[in-house]
Amino acid sequence: MKHNFGAGPCILPKEVFEQASQAVIDFNGTGLSILEISHRSKEFEEVVVETEQLVRELLNVPSGYSILFLQGGASQQFAMVPMNLLPADGKAAYLDTGVWATKAAKEAKRVGQVEIVASSSDQNYNYIPKLYTIPTDAAYFHYTSNNTIYGTEVFDRPATQVPVVVDMSSDILSRNINIADYDLIYAGAQKNMGPAGVTLVIIKDELFGKSGRTNPMIFDYEAHAKAGSMYNTPPVFSIYVSMLNLRWLKAKGGIDVIEQENIIKARTLYDEIDRNPFFKGTAAVEDRSRMNVTFVMESAELEAEFLALAKERNLIGIKGHRSVGGFRASIYNALTISSINALVDTMREFEERKK
Repeated sequence: MKHNFGAGPCILPKEVFEQASQAVIDFNGTGLSILEISHRSKEFEEVVVETEQLVRELLNVPSGYSILFLQGGASQQFAMVPMNLLPADGKAAYLDTGVWATKAAKEAKRVGQVEIVASSSDQNYNYIPKLYTIPTDAAYFHYTSNNTIYGTEVFDRPATQVPVVVDMSSDILSRNINIADYDLIYAGAQKNMGPAGVTLVIIKDELFGKSGRTNPMIFDYEAHAKAGSMYNTPPVFSIYVSMLNLRWLKAKGGIDVIEQENIIKARTLYDEIDRNPFFKGTAAVEDRSRMNVTFVMESAELEAEFLALAKERNLIGIKGHRSVGGFRASIYNALTISSINALVDTMREFEERKK
């Protein structure tokens, strides 16, 4: 059995793969593959409707918010957010907590004025800044809730009266959040929602036309909302598999259940990292991510030895990002506690070998 700790595209439930593979051959008895069915067909329109309903139900999305299924990943949202929310004479506030937050701010600077309210770059992004001031005249405040490379996560919404925009690509659907606390949430699907290719946007309708800019229609949130995410041909297969995955999450008991599972998984792995003398966590304890657990060893030689052992034990995708080194175990929703236990057992085995 392979234990997939990949950072993304990542693990999805086996039953979702099985259902999706059948649909590739014959989608719902139509005699057509999901890969060739018309996106304007009644059958696929039903998929989009159900997927939206599942997002609304699982995240308890209140009225006054539109749900969009777009393309281009979070990287496209780095541009769409300021294009739609930042007036020509305004400024946006950004919190810098890692590579993706930096890229989001850099893209926004192409559109207008950006103020970096705080950064954790001084310690290679191993913590979340705590004491900073968000300008009250900012058009919006943007932050990244989970930093996949550095293993940090923001669990509490920063206090501010300006509109809050958050990139939740790697922790959406993993824990309870109050949607009403946010004005715009975007998330690439390929962590907890589905396969790469579709991007979820949850936007307060009041934000439509907020920037006063005349954007190309393809980059206009309101245009996509009015078209029901059908302004152009949507990523049909990615939306369909996301629907299957959301059905799986609902059947498990929803966000309440998966959050408790994620807490247990993360605690189990962090406890071993803190106990085992051969491993050391890289993120500040109070900011440790539940989704991406980062840790190192004392030397490159030891890390190479452990990586070889992990490969023997079918632990896939645990090598850390080059900017941090060491190891990164991504423990998204579909990863089971048995895989966490397999990693912990391998860490203990390594310890015993070195005694």
